[in-house]
Amino acid sequence: MKLGVVILAAGQGTRMKSDLPKVLHRLAGKPLLGHVIDCARSLSPVEIVVVYGHGGERVRAVFDGQQDLQWVEQAEQLGTGHAVQQAMPVLKTAEQVLILYGDVPLTRSETLQSLVAATEHQGFGLLTVTLDNPTGYGRIVRNDGGRVQRIVEQKDASAEELTIDEVNTGIMCVPRERLAEWLGGLSNSNAQGEYYLTDVLAMAVADGFDIQVQQPASAVEAEGVNNRGQLATLERAHQRDIAEQLMVDGVTLRDPSRLDVRGRVTHGRDCEIDINVIIDGDVTLGNRVRIGANCVLRNAVLGDDVEILENCVIEDATVGAASKVGPFARLRPGAELVGEAHIGNFVEIKKSVVGLGSKVNHLSYIGDTEIGEGVNIGAGTITCNYDGANKHKTVIGDRAFIGSNSALVAPVTIGENATVGAGSVIGKDAPADKLTLTRAKQVSVDWRRPTKK
Repeated sequence: MKLGVVILAAGQGTRMKSDLPKVLHRLAGKPLLGHVIDCARSLSPVEIVVVYGHGGERVRAVFDGQQDLQWVEQAEQLGTGHAVQQAMPVLKTAEQVLILYGDVPLTRSETLQSLVAATEHQGFGLLTVTLDNPTGYGRIVRNDGGRVQRIVEQKDASAEELTIDEVNTGIMCVPRERLAEWLGGLSNSNAQGEYYLTDVLAMAVADGFDIQVQQPASAVEAEGVNNRGQLATLERAHQRDIAEQLMVDGVTLRDPSRLDVRGRVTHGRDCEIDINVIIDGDVTLGNRVRIGANCVLRNAVLGDDVEILENCVIEDATVGAASKVGPFARLRPGAELVGEAHIGNFVEIKKSVVGLGSKVNHLSYIGDTEIGEGVNIGAGTITCNYDGANKHKTVIGDRAFIGSNSALVAPVTIGENATVGAGSVIGKDAPADKLTLTRAKQVSVDWRRPTKK
């Protein structure tokens, strides 16, 4: 069966009270629509059509270059049925059409696979949920034999129908050719004056279809985002699921409710993560990695036995095995610790390699630098890599010792086993095995400290 997916993403989202189109608001660091598109792709459809409307060009720009997406504009907001009508001319090869919603981000691929499988012989599939409080949702009306007959929207429901707790999610899988026929027969004679997609279900029943109903493992899979509160609720539900899976896989979380994963994390054995940690982008943890509280890891690779102490930011960086970073350290893009390195408090490293066993323990900036093995960088050291127009490189040889409060003015090379005296400004190469320093003569003079008159 050739599956096509239509994603409805034209809603304005007025209750978000935002200039940003609703489907571009982020959950776990990704636009709501991005979650839906990724889930659709997991089903290997032959076509994906996104129906956009409010702020459409901004929506399209976020997903620019994704060649498997086709875009159709719904210029007027005349209901879900009208939105799907706009997509139908674009669907060329699909036999079944799965209809999803750009503001319903947490539907699992497994749930949709079951729904599609139930309709593989040109059937009509519908995803429903049973809620303790179904207020606001369209109700599923069944006959005495339990077969689905129709969907009635809240505003059009009778008092008896309002007692029904099984509700429509809007997600359905329908034969393409029959869907086109049913859409052509829709009417907007209802309380909203809109063309309801849900009305095609009654048409399908009239044509002899037995509606195949599936339900998700959790109602949160079918929940949409209409305001900031719902966005926050789904964020926490999503993060809870991630945390639970990490613990199942052997990661120790000091407080599962205080971890945010806004991307993907892979890990080895016996990792520990303390509270208020944010993992963004692609992050890889080796074995026995320990991450302290209040850290941010973004597109980072941490080797075996790495320890990240509290309040560190590590972005687009690699931390080699048995290294120790922090507290209050920042590794910026291009930072690479080869291994067994010590990076201490208030140290910033950018686009630099720190060799095996080297130490930068206090109050230093290392930029555009290549540091060899066994080097010690004293407190307050600065690599002066920028001349106001261009960046320049500093090279520090193996086992060099840089005294505290030194400024290394690039381009400059410090030789192997060289020592730079504390308080020096080094603007020329420092030879290997020698002490190099710049220091004014120290003098003491008679002097009296001023006092207030």
